[in-house]
Amino acid sequence: MLKEHAKLITFFSQCEQIIGRKRLQKMIYILKKCNIPFNERYQFHFYGPYSEELTLQVEELVNLGFLNEEKEKKSSYYQYLYSLTEEGEKFLQHFDMDMPNLSKHIEKMNGVSSRFLELVSTMMYFDHLPKEEVEEKVLIVKKKQNYTEDELVEAWEFIREMKHLH
Repeated sequence: MLKEHAKLITFFSQCEQIIGRKRLQKMIYILKKCNIPFNERYQFHFYGPYSEELTLQVEELVNLGFLNEEKEKKSSYYQYLYSLTEEGEKFLQHFDMDMPNLSKHIEKMNGVSSRFLELVSTMMYFDHLPKEEVEEKVLIVKKKQNYTEDELVEAWEFIREMKHLH
């Protein structure tokens, strides 16, 4: 159990902060699909792949004082900002984590919107299907998002690049 927490702390140690719970969910899922050893189980939810396990682990890390969670009031909702605490850094020193450097992956994902990460993670969720079926499925389950053909092309390229980053 603590090993999975340490993997998350390793992730947070490589980013300054994560803005938004949805972004966090999508980033970990995309990393998992890029063969980074995250073990949280995901199901399909309103905003694409979602892991209740990940939500609980993040809550535990916040409660233990290893992660800082700031709640920021936006116009009609709250946005959550997560960052590693000094205690989290100390905790990580007790683990010999065999995790790859994620900074290139994180930088690439931070360079796009949460909406785009939602598209990418949804496409990756259905990656057991042929490409055309993935696109059809995405356009059905994400109808309200009105993704364009150009966004689908961009997402396929993004996925290819993410899988080849080292």
